[in-house]
Amino acid sequence: MKPILMNFPTEFTTDRLLIRMPKPGDGKAMFEAINASLAELKPWLPFAHFEQTEEDVEVNIREAHMKFLSREDLRLLVFLKENGNLVASSGLHRINWDIPKFEIGYWIDTRYAGKGYMTEAVQGITEFAANELKARRIEIRCDTQNDKSAAIPERLGFTLEGIFRNDALEIGSTTKLRDTSVYAKVL
Repeated sequence: MKPILMNFPTEFTTDRLLIRMPKPGDGKAMFEAINASLAELKPWLPFAHFEQTEEDVEVNIREAHMKFLSREDLRLLVFLKENGNLVASSGLHRINWDIPKFEIGYWIDTRYAGKGYMTEAVQGITEFAANELKARRIEIRCDTQNDKSAAIPERLGFTLEGIFRNDALEIGSTTKLRDTSVYAKVL
């Protein structure tokens, strides 16, 4: 079956969170979350090094919405159920529908860090991928120096399958290389 013909939910919940596809209009909340978290995002994420307007972020959200509908990339936004506040961005990326396999990426708004929301979201996304998308493999990749990011797959029982040495340029550098930890869950 062609991925675009696949029907699956565009949102789901965990104990404290609503996790859903991006929708037009989410740009304002995302813009605020990015700006509140720039210092923590810059070491790890390339987009944090580019100045973005609220309009730029809204364009990105709308592009993510279209990619979700076409099944090219499944970005997911994470909101608190109690008040609807955006707390994180995550999703299922680098999709191979033939297997099916996915990579979970994530970052959290600094104002909500340290409360277990990201771990809860990644657990929910893992269950969504397994149950709704019939995933056979889920990966999480992170810089070997990013201890906070690595703690999530470790906490959730992912296996560290290896470290890719000199795998990518360090964010913000044109010469310094970094290593990448690859965690996986095989279902």
